[in-house]
Amino acid sequence: MFKNLKYDIPLDLDSPERTIFHQKIIKEKLFLKKLYDEWYKVFTDVKPQLPDGKMVELGSGGGFLKEIEPTVICSDVLELPTNDLTFSALEMPFKDEEISAVFMIDTFHHIPDSKQFLNEINRVLKKDGMLVMIEPANSLWGRFIYQNFHHEPFDVNGDWKIPASGPLSGANGALPWIVFKRDIHKFETSLPELKLIEFRHHTPLRYLVSGGVSFKQLAPDFMYPFFKLIDKFLAAVSSQFSMFVTIKIRKVE
Repeated sequence: MFKNLKYDIPLDLDSPERTIFHQKIIKEKLFLKKLYDEWYKVFTDVKPQLPDGKMVELGSGGGFLKEIEPTVICSDVLELPTNDLTFSALEMPFKDEEISAVFMIDTFHHIPDSKQFLNEINRVLKKDGMLVMIEPANSLWGRFIYQNFHHEPFDVNGDWKIPASGPLSGANGALPWIVFKRDIHKFETSLPELKLIEFRHHTPLRYLVSGGVSFKQLAPDFMYPFFKLIDKFLAAVSSQFSMFVTIKIRKVE
């Protein structure tokens, strides 16, 4: 049935309480829960392609990847009761070449220094290890939504750094496109050990219809398969309809 969800969300975007509350919302809203299930499957599907080693999720926040893949190390920069480890993505507490995979959902565009982060990824990943992330898309549709209806900045003219701020309030939604599309030559030449192997646009409508973690769901639960079909069709027609991209990076040497 249609859920007219209205939450009294804590005001401080950077507070642990806000992130903890996000998990409640994600699990209660069927559209959002099913989207996370699909996105987590992107992570678990790469396991056969990975070398032996630890798998880490950065920015686990209000997610539930641990319930699907118990071996993953869930982490966040915020002190959260669901964390296995708490640390900054710019200074990871791992040895060189200790990690087989790093997973992220809507985390990369919050990291203050992309170059420093990617240097850390290069350091901790084993050969053939992977960085897999799901991030906002700089498509015609995605840019329209993010620049007009989302609280986070979406600046396509930005650079690889964002102003120092809180872990969630500091952001540039265009950062994945900036680093891995606009500045792909800079990425390839400065980090030749890391190879972009996938940049796939998807999910034009379902996140929007879900209301995300801030707004009520806009359609009844039973319509999820319909919107999934529409999403698949629109994404096949043009990448310009997407709201998200899946990005895969492999360490090749």
